Amino acid sequence: MPAHATDSLRRCHHDFIDFLSVEKGASDNTVASYSRDLTRFLRDIGADTPITEVDTAMVQNHLAGLASGRVTGRQLAPSSIARARSSIRALFRFAIDEDIATADPTTDLDPVRPAQSLPKALRIDQVTAMLQAAHKHPGAIGLRDTALVELLYGTGGRISEIVTLTPDNLELDSDFPHVTLFGKGRKERIVPLGQFAIDALVAYMRYGRPELAAKGNGSHALFLNKRGRPLSRQSAWEAISQIATEAGLDDHVSPHMLRHSFATHLLEGGASIRDVQELLGHASVNTTQIYTKVSIATLREVHAATHPRALG
Repeated sequence: MPAHATDSLRRCHHDFIDFLSVEKGASDNTVASYSRDLTRFLRDIGADTPITEVDTAMVQNHLAGLASGRVTGRQLAPSSIARARSSIRALFRFAIDEDIATADPTTDLDPVRPAQSLPKALRIDQVTAMLQAAHKHPGAIGLRDTALVELLYGTGGRISEIVTLTPDNLELDSDFPHVTLFGKGRKERIVPLGQFAIDALVAYMRYGRPELAAKGNGSHALFLNKRGRPLSRQSAWEAISQIATEAGLDDHVSPHMLRHSFATHLLEGGASIRDVQELLGHASVNTTQIYTKVSIATLREVHAATHPRALG
């Protein structure tokens, strides 16, 4: 193949794919994978760009675009970005072997980390709608589901922490009503309980749980299923998902989203990040820091929508 300084990425891509399928005998799936990755690269960089003009910064920017969602409209998984990097590297190695290029811009690439997605939080009115939907569930199940949502949202507890609770972990009658949660590594933390959560728990403990417990074999778990056995994480997740659907929420709602909502609403209400860190049971404040970004994003939206000088 003759060397030309103006060989474009489009020409090199075509020749490389031919080389893979004809000379190397690569499988159809392998060829399709390389072609898909390189087609994205060409579309982003410019298919008519001479291959000798492609530098490390251009490749790095493309990979960062895959991570952020700029290139495809959605953030790609780290494995997909690594594969794209390998495909681009293979193209340039081919170009060097064929004397089309003399330098490989992929040798000095920095590692690309996908953009950190912000946790999804519900609005307060959406949480209220979920509680109203849970309250409509009949009998003991309705009391249980209302208490479950109130406790998840009222404490920011992980679902694994909530379903392993026993009544002994609740202190409802003291001057400091609280629940004792056991986090990762069985690390214990005490979280205050608000009046709504207290009322829901009292109603469930007095009227709902005894009815469910009578159908089981004496489980000590706080939350029980309809057979009187401990409510599993999966069953709790399914209950929350069903409640969200009944509340008319379009977004996929999980128990962890209620934890996100707890943290976000506390910060928006003026709580310090250190207090939220303690309540969530985060070992490092850096983990909690992500919620400040959510609050800033919310404040930006509020400012843009309400301030008379926000739009120029």
